[in-house]
Formats: sequence, structure tokens, C-alpha cells
Amino acid sequence: MFFLGDLLGKKTRMPTAQEALPGRADPIPTSSEHAVSGRPLHGPYPEGLEKAMFGMGCFWGAERLFWQTEGVWVTAVGYAGGLTPNPTYRETTTGMTGHAEVVLVVFDPAKISYRDLLRIFWESHDPTQGMRQGNDVGTTYRSAIYTFGTEQQELAARSKEDYEAALAASGRGRVTTELAPAPQFYFAEAEHQQYLAKNPGGYCGLQGTGVACPIPASVA
Repeated sequence: MFFLGDLLGKKTRMPTAQEALPGRADPIPTSSEHAVSGRPLHGPYPEGLEKAMFGMGCFWGAERLFWQTEGVWVTAVGYAGGLTPNPTYRETTTGMTGHAEVVLVVFDPAKISYRDLLRIFWESHDPTQGMRQGNDVGTTYRSAIYTFGTEQQELAARSKEDYEAALAASGRGRVTTELAPAPQFYFAEAEHQQYLAKNPGGYCGLQGTGVACPIPASVA
């Protein structure tokens, strides 16, 4: 029991630079094309498209949610927000890389706004659980918004405040979502890209709170 508690404690605590796994200099092998749309995962992306990055627990269900959204051009899953360069899936699940499982969303702002993506993000998982999402426990499964540019940062911060107020009014706890400028994104292995398209009966732990998100119309 002590061993189990110690293991879980390590998985739910961000590692220090000295503790983090060393990783590797070169990127790990991954897919080049999206398994559903056939579009390039790594770019270059068409002019005028924008990027967003979200952590919502297990990235399999989160990615499917976004690739099925009108206006999203391509999605990819990967690891971000940690210390270990070019980590593997197995390494991240130990909690000793510090990375969150995230979805990179490339979208057309003429068809869907960043505000709409934020609403999907907030309403489709529980952002109050700290280093977990349901039965998935560890730093890997934390809620996170990694932003590209000042406008995304400001709108994400305001939406976090508004959704925390909505959750509090419903008797829920404070939002623990990490909000930071987008760090290095490491593409996950090919088997994890569009996993639920390849494995329709696969695990998806994505579950919202049932609380609607009041997204502001514009950045003040």
C-alpha cells in the first residue's frame, strides 16, 4: 500500500529538472498524414489557418471531438508542457516527463472561432480535477490550455474566470486548468494519432460537467 501511494504521489507531482527523464535528441517516429482526412499532420498548413492546443485528459477522445468539429482543418495528438525532450508515450505515463497529453488543433477562423473552441474545451471535460481526469491519474491527464499569441491568452484567461464562476454557482470546485503560452509540441507515436478512428471501440474517458460555458464575445 505504501508503494502504491508513493507511485501515485510521483505521478501527480511535476518532476524537477533533476528528476525528469532524459529523453532523446531526435523526434520519435510518427504519422505524416491524418488517418481520417489525409491532410498533413506536420504542415505546412494553408495560409490563414490558426493553431490551438488543449489538454483534456486522455488525448484519444479529445482529438476525435475536435476533428469532428466543423472548421477544424487537421488535428494531432502529442505531449507538451513538460521537461523531457521528444518523450515516448510510455515515458509520459510514468509522470516523470512533466508533459500533458494534448491535442493540436489547426482551424479556419473564418469557419470557427477560438471562442467556440474554448467552449468545446470547457464543456467537454472536468477542469477541476487537478492531476487527473476521472479514473486517469497523473500529470499527463491534467487540464491545460496552451495559447498562441496575446489574443488567445487573454480570451482563454477570461473564459477560465467565467467558467470557474459558472462552476462555483453549480457547487463545483475551482478550476485547476494550466494556462500558458504554447510550449514545444512533441507529436505522439503513429498508433496514437486518430486512435479512435483506427479503434472505434477504444477507450474514451471524455466527460463534461454538464455546466454551460459563458464565453465572452470579445477580449476587453
